[in-house]
Amino acid sequence: MDRVKRVIHCDRAYKMGLNGKNITVAVMDTGIAPHLDFDQRILHFEDFCQKKLAAYDDNGHGTHVAGIIGGSGLMSKDKRGVRLLSGVAPRVRFVVLKVLDRKGNGVTSHVLEGMDWLLQNREKYQVKILNISVGMMASAGKNEQEQLLHAVDEAWNQGIMVVTAAGNNGPKENSVTIPGISRKVLTVGSWDDNVTETGNSGRLTKNYSGFGPTECCIVKPEVLAPGTNVKSCSKDAKGYIVKSGTSMAAPVVSGAVALAYQKHPDYTPAEMKLKLYESVYPRGEQIGRKCWGMLHVNNLVV
Repeated sequence: MDRVKRVIHCDRAYKMGLNGKNITVAVMDTGIAPHLDFDQRILHFEDFCQKKLAAYDDNGHGTHVAGIIGGSGLMSKDKRGVRLLSGVAPRVRFVVLKVLDRKGNGVTSHVLEGMDWLLQNREKYQVKILNISVGMMASAGKNEQEQLLHAVDEAWNQGIMVVTAAGNNGPKENSVTIPGISRKVLTVGSWDDNVTETGNSGRLTKNYSGFGPTECCIVKPEVLAPGTNVKSCSKDAKGYIVKSGTSMAAPVVSGAVALAYQKHPDYTPAEMKLKLYESVYPRGEQIGRKCWGMLHVNNLVV
């Protein structure tokens, strides 16, 4: 995460005192472990898989994602006291919706239940951002696709900035997973998907990041962020693990958006999306990608 934050240029934002304080991010994933890096910032946990009450993560993916967004880095202090593995916005609050099982698989009904719950409780927990590092393939039933796309669009309409992963089925065109193809939500690809992957997954090929245009000729993903070899919180309460994929790139952007909302709390999702469009650097044409460009946090929080 120390490397990631250098790549996306966070230094000026942190000097401004931005850290995500009082911003609530909803994470729809495999759950969240009670890692020490999350302090007391997990406001609510809702389990749509096994209906358990206490927060848990029997896979680890969701915990890793949450750590990228806002882990405090407490357990990664070096000899100087520097927290090397803190998330992009280390003071955010979390609402966690477990919709995926221990294998990282899910059913559409659980995701839709999670979306319904979120819309009913958005104001109670003051949710500003929803991170979805979950994707449905285009081969899924048409009705399921439409239901999920409608759900994320409705969340966007009600004031939640929805950030989704582009999926790992690239680099061919029209390879973005659902709901990332929605014209409203912000879809994130991996900037460093041409880097050799290390760690324990060992499954991704080079240039894995999903790309558009979509069937409706929409440029996707809009924004790129680091996603390969990202070290973040593990489901062990004290440990860290390396993972790769657009699932890791999306929470980098969610954390950056949390910093921006701290600076501009009244922005609508559409206004925040425009701010991202204006702030990315290098631009897509400069790096040979069909996208807006690379996340640049210092530009975003101006």
